[in-house]
Amino acid sequence: MKEETGRKISMILYHGARIILGMVFVYASYDKILHPAAFAKLIYNYQILPDELVNLSAIFLPWLELTIGFLLITGVWLPGSVFTGNILLIIFFCALMYNKARGLDISCGCFSTSPGEAPESTFYLLRDFSFVVIAVYLFFKVFITDFAGLNSSSRRTP
Repeated sequence: MKEETGRKISMILYHGARIILGMVFVYASYDKILHPAAFAKLIYNYQILPDELVNLSAIFLPWLELTIGFLLITGVWLPGSVFTGNILLIIFFCALMYNKARGLDISCGCFSTSPGEAPESTFYLLRDFSFVVIAVYLFFKVFITDFAGLNSSSRRTP
């Protein structure tokens, strides 16, 4: 009975993490898709990419985020969406840390392209770190647990 309860909790955590992270990606893409020029300015302000890649990134990244979000929510192509989502979140988190270390106080651009007053960048770091933790959990569940045959759904009882 305890094992069954543990499996249920594990599945709730897994599906909850997958859906929450998917919703984060979908929500993050929305404003960027509608305002690619404003998003390009935010990318430029990070001063990380060469100028030639700024516009391409501003057009490509939001659609990639939207696709990853829908795939996570629907549970389709999970290995690819989880892997790509992890890479993106780690890159975004590192970009935030890098700019904080350089002393740049720029708008995150995570969920909005509005050029407004940016909240404390420490909040961005903590928030994005929590997204990375969820993504790493999903990575572990999809790649380690499922492929190793340790997931309760893949166990075969005689």
